[in-house]
Amino acid sequence: MSGGGSPVSGSEGLAPVSEEQQRGEPETAQPEADDLVLVVDFGAQYAQLIARRVREARVYSEIVPHDMPVERMLGKRPRAIVLSGGPASVYEEGAPGLDPAVVAAGVPIFGICYGFQAMAEALGGTVERTGHAEFGATSLHVVGGDTTLFHGLAREQSVWMSHRDAVTGAPEGFDVVGRTREGSIAAFEDVDRGMAGVQFHPEVMHTDHGQAVLEHFLYEIAGCRPTWTTANVIDEQVEAIRAQVGDKRVICGLSGGVDSSVAAALVQAAVGDQLTCVFVDHGLLREGEAEQVERDFVAATGVDLKVVDAQERFLSALAGVQDPETKRKVIGREFIRVFEGAAREVVEEAPVGSEVEFLVQGTLYPDVVESGGGSGAANIKSHHNVGGLPDDLEFSLVEPLRSLFKDEVRAVGLQLGLPEGIVWRQPFPGPGLAIRIIGAVSHERLEVLRRADAIVRHELSEAGLDRDIWQCPVVLLADVRSVGVQGDERTYGHPVVLRPVSSEDAMTADWTRLPYDLLARVATRITNEVPAINRVTLDVTSKPPGTIEWE
Repeated sequence: MSGGGSPVSGSEGLAPVSEEQQRGEPETAQPEADDLVLVVDFGAQYAQLIARRVREARVYSEIVPHDMPVERMLGKRPRAIVLSGGPASVYEEGAPGLDPAVVAAGVPIFGICYGFQAMAEALGGTVERTGHAEFGATSLHVVGGDTTLFHGLAREQSVWMSHRDAVTGAPEGFDVVGRTREGSIAAFEDVDRGMAGVQFHPEVMHTDHGQAVLEHFLYEIAGCRPTWTTANVIDEQVEAIRAQVGDKRVICGLSGGVDSSVAAALVQAAVGDQLTCVFVDHGLLREGEAEQVERDFVAATGVDLKVVDAQERFLSALAGVQDPETKRKVIGREFIRVFEGAAREVVEEAPVGSEVEFLVQGTLYPDVVESGGGSGAANIKSHHNVGGLPDDLEFSLVEPLRSLFKDEVRAVGLQLGLPEGIVWRQPFPGPGLAIRIIGAVSHERLEVLRRADAIVRHELSEAGLDRDIWQCPVVLLADVRSVGVQGDERTYGHPVVLRPVSSEDAMTADWTRLPYDLLARVATRITNEVPAINRVTLDVTSKPPGTIEWE
């Protein structure tokens, strides 16, 4: 979830119940005018990235499980099918395979890594455990004449491999168009049948020309049209929201984060004053963020906003609590109670005959995929940071972002006219600064951390780097003291930890190599301007093994 003010506002939940949800499969609304590419997930860590790369080529994509019945898969009328990688070997017992009915359907197919091997085996090629595994950067040589996959690209290029089995014999009718230095088959194509595949991962940034290879398949082999854009999403969702909501009223837990803000703005554009947003100020936000919600978001959208000042309530409940999981439970419990009270007030204040029946949530497509589709209108998934809503809060969900990735949500937000400060806000945990304080939470410690965090965010923005990193948590080691010297006096202050990370989806991350002069400036300002802090440290751990947040 990308906002601290509301545990229900971001990426969670599902409703109403559909056949797909009853089967545990994600369901999204395919834009009518666009081609659809299905990404068949064989358990790949990069399945979502493949889907994103297809959308970056302006072709709409959805992820489906490998065990989806073929008739249902083909019933979606895909223009093309992409087979993802996966951890299995095609020879393992129970390994997922490519159903011959998919091949016989005549839909263009593109295999990647394991999908490349499953495709080769299904079509009569040969896959073997050669004893020569390839992992990481590998040199690829384009062979043959003017191939379609590598048209106009370098004959020698670096690609990213991750496999043990290898295709040693291409299926009949396929031309081998790429090999590694060791002679392994790295790519083949049968343009007449609309099929191609690669052993490497074109979706990762480490592969030279990977996006071009993918687009050559989409455009030149599969005949997909690059017509899908996020500009279409607003009109489609406004129409869908109006059809779903009718003349009923809607409530939204607004945090000020990207997901909840864009979701609320879309609903506001659709039904206007039928929407009421609830902002719970729990006092755990960063400097200026509560004001940003109350001032900037309302000014940009005209939304009816109900603000609940619950800072003292949360601080009292957190007094003396040090264990991070207990903090989460306390915050989740208190939020539920506060939001429940606010929601009931909204219901009571609604005009007679205008029932409040819907709750807006900023569920994103990765959440739909990872949750397997959810289980219905009254079952709102608990966020891992906080808790779910009470069972007796009976709302059906409105989820206008459930077909979008985070970068697409930002694009929609900009098109809706939301302030850049909200659209480009870095991901922020639901429990807020409470889990960035190692130790008990107090008003004084929150103020210390807020000031240090504000300095870091300001300097990153001044350096033009705030959009180049995924996020930069600042962690206060409140239960640790370090010796320092300030103004010729010995000090015994707190250390803070800077945690700048780069990521595309937060599933994996690497620490961001910030310029030394920027780090020096940040450290100088923090130790000069925040008297309680006398030491600034840098976390250089990747994920895995570390997590992005400390608690």
